[in-house]
Amino acid sequence: MSAEQKVGQTIQGDIASATPEDVATYHLGSILNGGSSSPGGDEFGPASSWLAAADAYYDASMRPGGGLPRIPVMWGSDAVHGHNNIVGATLFPHNIGLGAARDPDLIRRIGAATAEELRVTGLDWTFAPTIAVARDDRWGRTYESFSEEPGIVASYAKSYVLGLQGERGRSDWLRGGHVIATAKHFIADGGTTGGRDRGDADADETSLIRLHAPGYVAAIDAGVQSVMASFSSWRGGKMHGSHDLLTDVLKRRWGFDGLVVGDWDGHAKVPGCSPTDCSQSMSAGLDMYMAPASWKGIYASTLAAARSGRLPMARLDDAVRRILRVKIRAGLFEAGRPSSRPLAGEYAVLGSAAHRAIAREAVAKSVVLLKDRGVLPISWGARVLVAGDGADSVAKQSGGWTLTWQGTGTRPEHFPNAQSIFAGIREAARAGGGDAQLSPSGAFTTKPDVAVVVFGEDTYAEFQGDRADLLFDDHNGALATMQRLKAQGVSVVAVFLSGRPLWVNRHLNAADAFVAAWLPGSEGGGISDVLYGRRAFTGRLSFSWPAYAYGAPLNVGDLDYKPLFPFGYGLKAGRNAWTRLSERSGVDERLGSPVGPLFVDGRGVGGRALQIDGQNDSPQTVTGAADNGSVAVRPIDRERQEDAREVRWSGRSRGTLLVANARAQDLGRQPLAIVASLRVDGAPTAPAFLEIRCGQGCAGRRDVTTALSRLAGRGWQTLTVPVACLAGADTSRVVAPFAITTVGEMRLSISSLSIQPSRDASCS
Repeated sequence: MSAEQKVGQTIQGDIASATPEDVATYHLGSILNGGSSSPGGDEFGPASSWLAAADAYYDASMRPGGGLPRIPVMWGSDAVHGHNNIVGATLFPHNIGLGAARDPDLIRRIGAATAEELRVTGLDWTFAPTIAVARDDRWGRTYESFSEEPGIVASYAKSYVLGLQGERGRSDWLRGGHVIATAKHFIADGGTTGGRDRGDADADETSLIRLHAPGYVAAIDAGVQSVMASFSSWRGGKMHGSHDLLTDVLKRRWGFDGLVVGDWDGHAKVPGCSPTDCSQSMSAGLDMYMAPASWKGIYASTLAAARSGRLPMARLDDAVRRILRVKIRAGLFEAGRPSSRPLAGEYAVLGSAAHRAIAREAVAKSVVLLKDRGVLPISWGARVLVAGDGADSVAKQSGGWTLTWQGTGTRPEHFPNAQSIFAGIREAARAGGGDAQLSPSGAFTTKPDVAVVVFGEDTYAEFQGDRADLLFDDHNGALATMQRLKAQGVSVVAVFLSGRPLWVNRHLNAADAFVAAWLPGSEGGGISDVLYGRRAFTGRLSFSWPAYAYGAPLNVGDLDYKPLFPFGYGLKAGRNAWTRLSERSGVDERLGSPVGPLFVDGRGVGGRALQIDGQNDSPQTVTGAADNGSVAVRPIDRERQEDAREVRWSGRSRGTLLVANARAQDLGRQPLAIVASLRVDGAPTAPAFLEIRCGQGCAGRRDVTTALSRLAGRGWQTLTVPVACLAGADTSRVVAPFAITTVGEMRLSISSLSIQPSRDASCS
């Protein structure tokens, strides 16, 4: 192998930026599809387009290359709860629900089914399972963790790997219907201070070994072929740069002989590194850079480092040897084109009856009954009202990592092989001689015998789900719906969809029965199975349920362990004792101080929503990409994946980008300023105005055309405008603390918006 080919093997580029021609030219060892990338840029395209793309990348890697050996490329994907990037695939419950099932054999079957569906589309490698032990439920990836308790995680790590890869020593290990698995994110990603994604785990070495190591040892024992380094740090040292942990512990002490892959430009956070230059990470033990859009730069700098000796050739050779070892074990050198391999193109396997049956079983086993005053099981002949914003939403019940990274931007037709919770209840009701009616608001004309209210968290993934507390944000009014139904004499069964335990005492008090359903995925019928008693409630909490919304959550084994519901809690249906709960959350539920962030990491902060508004439209909340004809928004990367937004004004009519408060807020008690971190990619072609809004017909505005024009082409800059300069607003009742409007064309990229104390009241 040439030095160029060796370096290429250690690079993994995203299909959004690396083409088949790039694979051939740079000898890339792997490609991936990130959470928001897909063949042709169509996130909802047919499965056949994925198989065609797999063939194209494979063909490029095997193209004759001047006497150099031909090395097949491998494709990695985040298939974290089924083959969740593919329309029509089976969507299994997220890991938090599976942890409540306490069934390692079920996990093995889920892994095997997922591997088969990956093979249908020609993919070789999944970035699963996540074997984090989440110790702070404020973490946005809590739902990717099986449990706060390492024993459950270790038993599931082994089973999941065996399901995905098969059993070492058998002829179908990593072949046939199996794929390469990844244990992630090494190590202690679930133990960061404050539950901050990509933060720092300040645990001592004893805790690191006791809590966060068992899952990896179990996965290695099961033969896992890939381990993904964590974005996070341990005691201040970035994992992507930790020789002690990546090399001395993982590879030498534990004997891991597969490959260590990075996470989405995670090497860039190592001191002295950037997305395009980080030989330090490979020297520490990383074998393959995940460099989605930075792959060409990291290729060039790594090649230069190897040639200069800054990166020892022995270390490069070891990395390449590990990558080739995995490819050889997986049979890629003799497997042929992806479309010629077992299961390839057998699209009926996606969302097959057999796989959906496994998923439905998993749903029924994972839900946990927290309260029942005797209303369950529902009588077969009952008239059932099904209410709540989650009742008929496969997207909401499936959560993040569902077709798109954040699980947003989908429509019902994108789930052809799925059943909503309402559809499952209706099916059961009709089978038993009863009836079920859908009414999201809870309104009815004929009084029902019982109401099922389905509600919970909106979808999110990774750092966009990080929280300051565990107070459930009931912005869709589920509590009011439940209380209204109770006042009308209707028994209420609450079905709560969430990626973590949250403080919901008021909802628990209001309901006659309360079911923690987690994020069940595509099989809503699994919920109806337990509500109607076709299956018994057997799920038990794998995470302790919080008694208060504030502070760091307690975990089983902690001192002063006093949760509302302890680890392992779970009721059977029937009349159970109940004592009314305190409805004091322990946090200030008002909007609070106006000083602080409004928008950061791609999301509104404190219940705020990023919205676009056109001349003849009502405001539209933006969670991913959106376009109303006047304004178009799409996620972009500044420092992290999709942590900023590019905004384009078309010039067709008036368009506005705004941040809307959950409740009116007083900005008039002290001198304040709006601070925007932005990049002006295209200066305004007509006057542009910065506004704050205070209700219908109430707004303050300032012309910022000149200010934005001066910043055009200068990269990331900070724009600061004192609130006092936005004349005309009633600052005591601000409902939108930021809005920018123009009738012309303009293009901005925005990474953060905040309200800060103003030291300069000048409006010049």
